[in-house]
Amino acid sequence: MNVSIPPEINPRLFRRVMGRFASGVTVITAEDAGESRGMTASAFMSGSLAPPLCVVSVAKRARMHALLQRSRFIGVSILAEGQEALSEHFAGRPVPGLLPAFVRIGPAPLLADASARIAAEIEARHDCGDHTLIVAHILHMDCDDRPPLLYHAGRYAELAEHAGGQDAPVPAFW
Repeated sequence: MNVSIPPEINPRLFRRVMGRFASGVTVITAEDAGESRGMTASAFMSGSLAPPLCVVSVAKRARMHALLQRSRFIGVSILAEGQEALSEHFAGRPVPGLLPAFVRIGPAPLLADASARIAAEIEARHDCGDHTLIVAHILHMDCDDRPPLLYHAGRYAELAEHAGGQDAPVPAFW
């Protein structure tokens, strides 16, 4: 059998193609010597309903990577429309005058004004190329009704309401 190796994928094309997938915007938080630290992440997903797990992908070059490697607990704060400044702040582009407020829910620091919040205990870390996948067991979660902040094609976006405004049924396979 002949196995061919595809030519190297152009990083710019890779980012452009992956950017076609709209995602929510989260701030991943952990505690470091009594201080809350955070980073913006869009590579976040639910992992399992039973047991309740979530997964976040963190670049090995990210400033938070070392902290997340040694942390036991993480917070996931899902941002709402209008919270672009928080996203930028935790993406390493501090916004003058912005002082994010944290709350502690169980063992995890979370953003006080996030649309949804998850406190979780890290269960596993998996090498994934230039990233680490962090799998965490959800200990607490809450949310409000604000629409999420979205990220698509390298920019922030807003959720367009569905025609009729009806909730879609949750598929049985979820």
